[in-house]
Amino acid sequence: MSEQNKRVVLDYVDAFNRGDLDAVCALFAADALIHGALGWGGLDIARPLWGELMRCFQVSLEVDGMVAEGDTVAVRYTERGRSVDSFQGGPVTGRDYEMVAMEWFAVREGHIERRWGARDAATMFRQLGLPLS
Repeated sequence: MSEQNKRVVLDYVDAFNRGDLDAVCALFAADALIHGALGWGGLDIARPLWGELMRCFQVSLEVDGMVAEGDTVAVRYTERGRSVDSFQGGPVTGRDYEMVAMEWFAVREGHIERRWGARDAATMFRQLGLPLS
């Protein structure tokens, strides 16, 4: 089961890297909870934010490590991107960023039921030359 759950998470990474928001969201259960820097909620909260991140920063995730036990999968990434469009009304800098990010997933019956994300947005914004507020 752990290997199947890793595959679901790798499919999420692949879809995110392609900028395929529909494919990312299709991997989540309808009642999934997504926890992140801005709080938590369902796909109705996460989808617009993910779309903006994909569009504005061309986010790319490189898996550096992954472990799974039962229905839990934990991933450490190198996240890279570039400021190419205005994020929440901020300036476009054209600068690149690179940082470590981590996510934990609860996967059941082939769908992500919960996702917790931890990323250093302050480091990202500093590298991009964007205001922290």
